[in-house]
Amino acid sequence: MRLLPDLLIQNCGQLLTVAGASRRPKILKGMDDLGIVLDGAVAIKDGNIIDVGTTKQLGKKYNKKGLQVVDALGKVVLPGFVDCHTHTVFGGDRTGEFAQRMQGVSYLEILKTGSGILSTVQNTRDLTLEKLVEVSKKRLDTMLLHGTTTVEIKSGYGLDRKSELKILNAIQRLQKSHSMDIVSTFLGAHTIPSEYQSNPDAYVDFICNMLPEVKAYATFCDVFCDDGGFTIEQTEKILGTAKKLGFRLKIHINEFKDIGGVPLAIRLCATSVDHLDNIKHRDILKLKKSNITCVLLPGVPFFLMKENYAPGRKMVEEGLSIALATDFNPGTCPCENIQMIITLACLKLGITPAQAINAVTINASHALGMPDRIGSIEVGKQADMIILDIHNYNQLPYYFGINHVKTVIKKGRLIVENKQLVDLR
Repeated sequence: MRLLPDLLIQNCGQLLTVAGASRRPKILKGMDDLGIVLDGAVAIKDGNIIDVGTTKQLGKKYNKKGLQVVDALGKVVLPGFVDCHTHTVFGGDRTGEFAQRMQGVSYLEILKTGSGILSTVQNTRDLTLEKLVEVSKKRLDTMLLHGTTTVEIKSGYGLDRKSELKILNAIQRLQKSHSMDIVSTFLGAHTIPSEYQSNPDAYVDFICNMLPEVKAYATFCDVFCDDGGFTIEQTEKILGTAKKLGFRLKIHINEFKDIGGVPLAIRLCATSVDHLDNIKHRDILKLKKSNITCVLLPGVPFFLMKENYAPGRKMVEEGLSIALATDFNPGTCPCENIQMIITLACLKLGITPAQAINAVTINASHALGMPDRIGSIEVGKQADMIILDIHNYNQLPYYFGINHVKTVIKKGRLIVENKQLVDLR
């Protein structure tokens, strides 16, 4: 018996299905293939996709009276964006630090004075759980209006037991109350807190001892393994412990300096390696032999006014699977609009618009271990889709700094219409 849809999206000028990469991320020529269906249509039942084709094909199959129909009016339709690296739950901002950097003080210089991440830590510790949820929800609403339907959120602005658990509890509350799918990551190893500056290894032991308690809150464990962060030995101890407890692994590496993070990530079978602004060619070749997704974050060097960006084009040409994300955070990329990241990826990483779109949809879903559920428009997947107010997908990065999203459909429900939130149940 044929299923009958309860929602039909039709007249999609360019329907970008981004199909065919649920088993492994798109690489090489696959990243230029958006699976475009002209004058496309999508049938949805109970929040899942049950059919994909042309408007003519699906119009003949489904003519049920009372069927809810969304007319895309010839616009571009694609999967909801997947923002696979963010630090959305935090208190305060760093506008004062921004002004310092405009006067020539570097990010690492600010960090060494006890500001930077540590100032956000204090602001986050000062907020109640309720207030933390409130300010974070507002940020998620903004992301949703800009087309993000799934987001990863890291802890890491607490750096003590009470505050890290408060952040993880805030993420858990948002998971239950917000329309987005939210993936939680424990990043207690974000930096060394002031209390442990004289004994960093003791903080590493503290994090390892905390891992069993936070397992109920987080899917992933992450470590900032870089200059000014944690050493290779410290990172291996934390992630090795986390892996034994059943966490999936992520790792911040090569943002400021290459200290040997790539071989460690490969050895530990990390799901993703993130940043990679200073990756060496030898490590690109090593990653080519792995199943690790490389999450590139061009908003960070842009905001920090750095000249070196991750070599995105070279990585694609070598066959690495790359994803893109905002890295939304108060210090190095306070940007909630992933569309801006798509533009930066084209301009600064040298990748094509099609490659960038694949990188924020299906490849980003691989970075979260969710490719069978989200990231493309295929039968059996969750109906997460966005309608852009453009007629050609190349216009998405071309007209930058604005919001192209007109409509957001999450799990088969219209939650943004005419650029306004309408249903956040």
